[in-house]
Amino acid sequence: MSSATQRRANVEVLLQTLPGAQVIEAVRGADAGVTPARGDIHQPHYPFPIGAGEVGCFLSHRACWQRIVDEGWDCALIAEDDLALDATHWAHVQALIDAHATADSFIRIPAKAREDACQTLASDGPCTLMLPRVIGLQTVFQVVGRNAAERLLAATGVLDRPVDTFLQMHWIHGQPVHTILPNGVRELTADLGGSTIQKKTRTSGKLMREINRWRYRRAVAARPQC
Repeated sequence: MSSATQRRANVEVLLQTLPGAQVIEAVRGADAGVTPARGDIHQPHYPFPIGAGEVGCFLSHRACWQRIVDEGWDCALIAEDDLALDATHWAHVQALIDAHATADSFIRIPAKAREDACQTLASDGPCTLMLPRVIGLQTVFQVVGRNAAERLLAATGVLDRPVDTFLQMHWIHGQPVHTILPNGVRELTADLGGSTIQKKTRTSGKLMREINRWRYRRAVAARPQC
């Protein structure tokens, strides 16, 4: 997002680091004219209201998926502007992408190692491409194929939850989601002025929010990929 001036220097680093990198302007949710649905379109129901920042984040990823389809690319990397890469790991991650990514791929390269493999596809150095049992959260970095982008666009005409929680729902969008771990990826959110989508919760509501979050995550975990 061009208004996020603290992130410009990091964007320049990514433009120099990632192959064929281009900047796509993020969508500002408050200006998008999109009213998200309540989180009851899909099971499990999403128990929290969606903020303007989350709408903007989702629409920004949809814009990237649409760009992949429109350009006819087999696949492309999608990086958020607070991404940082460890050069040593990146060479191995890129080798796995080059060898295994296709038009049908969606491969997460997450900043947090919170996924357990139920199937291992390949390894390169310390990095492993695997199918996680439960898909993790956050969308700082991923590989998206053209066919995968088409599936996700078709499944997201109406938004009823944040993009990362929707991507967990493989039983809705029908897209296998793979992960590369470890990968050397970090998020620089705190260093770059904080999150653009985080919402504050009053102290009186924090306990119930945590209970609802635990229930929701348990319901997602009950529907593993394998």
